[in-house]
Amino acid sequence: MLESLRRQVSERLFEKVAGPERQEHARRIHGASGPQLFADDRPIRHVHADHAMFIGGLRALLLQSLHPLAMAAVAQHSDYLTDPWGRLQRTSLFVGVTTYGTAEDALKAVERLGRVHRHIHGTAPDGRSYRADDPHLLGWVHVAEVDSFLRCHQRYGEKPLDDYDGYVADMAVIADAMGIPDPPRTTAALEAKLDSYRAELKGTPEAREAARFLLLKAPLPMLARGPYAILSATAVATLPVWARIPLRLPYLPISEATGVRVAGHALMRGLRWVTS
Repeated sequence: MLESLRRQVSERLFEKVAGPERQEHARRIHGASGPQLFADDRPIRHVHADHAMFIGGLRALLLQSLHPLAMAAVAQHSDYLTDPWGRLQRTSLFVGVTTYGTAEDALKAVERLGRVHRHIHGTAPDGRSYRADDPHLLGWVHVAEVDSFLRCHQRYGEKPLDDYDGYVADMAVIADAMGIPDPPRTTAALEAKLDSYRAELKGTPEAREAARFLLLKAPLPMLARGPYAILSATAVATLPVWARIPLRLPYLPISEATGVRVAGHALMRGLRWVTS
């Protein structure tokens, strides 16, 4: 009975994250022959295989929303409000192909994403123009993502990673392919690059709306709302205070250091059991 329930929950979870064609995608990614972008022992494979990516992905979206031009592009061109699972599945596929696929397939995925970005442009509410293929904006999205995946793995990863600089360097390989100038290749460089963007960041109405949707209004079945509330609280607790204030997110250091962290670890154990 318990095993049957585990399989059902696992099936539904993977369908949400990876989509109805997940098995076909998995066969294509892991079954293709040829040189791979990353060897089996590279840190990027270790980090991206861990369930802490669930927390890191949500944190990355919250952090990325703080750049007004990046958020304007999402608000005006993304379907995240009407099809959030579709957006998650496309992102999941991109991460899977670039991390575990052949070098040829990974670079094709980067090229496809670049073609999409070239068609995304417009004017932000503050009057500034933007382009999704702007290397500077791509750089912000990249460092916010790397910082989120890294920090959430450090706190909630099942097995510690000795070479976090190696993870940042692996992610820089993808950034190079995307045309991002001078991506960070060490944790120190990552922190410096992230800090260099802070003067450009702002909590716009669009960013706060996205945060409310992601944390409170995501379309979920009733049974998933409790675990998702823990996931949301855990993601917020990993954000620095300077990122929470403009999004009007709470800062409760005592609760976060005790209850939220314990609940986050329990959630990760539960997810690992469900997907084992």
